[in-house]
Amino acid sequence: MRVIFMGTPSLAAPTLQSLYKDGHEIAAVITQPDRPAGRGHRLQPPPVKEVALELGIPVWQPAKIKTPEFRAEVAALEADVGVVVAYGRVLPPHLLETPRHGCLNVHFSLLPKYRGAAPVNWAIAHDEAVTGVTVMYMDAGLDTGDIALQTECWIGRDETAPELGERLARIGADLLRESLRKLADGTLPRRPQDATQATYAPILRREDGWIDWSRPAGVIAARIRAFQPFPGSHALLGDRRVTFWRARVEVDADTGDKPPGAVLRVEADRLLIVCGAATCLAVSELQLEGRARVPARDFANGLRLQPGACFIFPAPARGGAESE
Repeated sequence: MRVIFMGTPSLAAPTLQSLYKDGHEIAAVITQPDRPAGRGHRLQPPPVKEVALELGIPVWQPAKIKTPEFRAEVAALEADVGVVVAYGRVLPPHLLETPRHGCLNVHFSLLPKYRGAAPVNWAIAHDEAVTGVTVMYMDAGLDTGDIALQTECWIGRDETAPELGERLARIGADLLRESLRKLADGTLPRRPQDATQATYAPILRREDGWIDWSRPAGVIAARIRAFQPFPGSHALLGDRRVTFWRARVEVDADTGDKPPGAVLRVEADRLLIVCGAATCLAVSELQLEGRARVPARDFANGLRLQPGACFIFPAPARGGAESE
């Protein structure tokens, strides 16, 4: 088929590569403009752009997508279908209707659950056991289009958002491959979503990353896995920010009368930190601001950390309520 591909991050790359490998004619790749990144704020291309250029596919990076001029340019491509994977912009209805078969979206959740910008992150943050991928027919709503195909998968108990995202990206590429085969022969299913079952996955904000130690340890551990690489999971130790990378619930710890955020014990390979509801978090990897990620023991040795030291939740000083 003749395809227009729209996507931006690395999670979209496996689908683009699959389309190319399967011999579809990719008329153009539409992606976000280059953005400043890193300490030098040098312009960096989106990952999808790099893949497209390696494959010799034309790349478009429009600053605006709602203009008559851009609509005419897309129409001139005379595509059979548009494929959208984490493009990062809401497409106007006229663009959705321009390809002959409309546009299909690869969304990393089991719609109608986790509509929105960060479905992988919030599925982990809410400690879901199962998630999946949906290929849907796009409409003007926020991930409200009819479902074509879905497949589900387990979420690993220690799996982080980047790890799960990579896995879902590969699954999504395969599901889109099957969807296009069925679309070509007229057998691709179509069923409406049940809007009464919808949940939402809002865009992550910086303040989501501050750890509220009054929450139970299970909630905190899930959010540490979920909020990588952005916004991260942070607390203050004195006046220095600490980022937490690996942690699990410690089921047998006696927290006594220690307050949430207090270090209960420093062990050979972990720190035990008191959390809400008399629970305890076993932290195995963390990072002091301005330094490298290190195992918990190295972190404790470097700071001469002792039981009773307390990690602080600075939300009142930083402002903003957390997303749920």
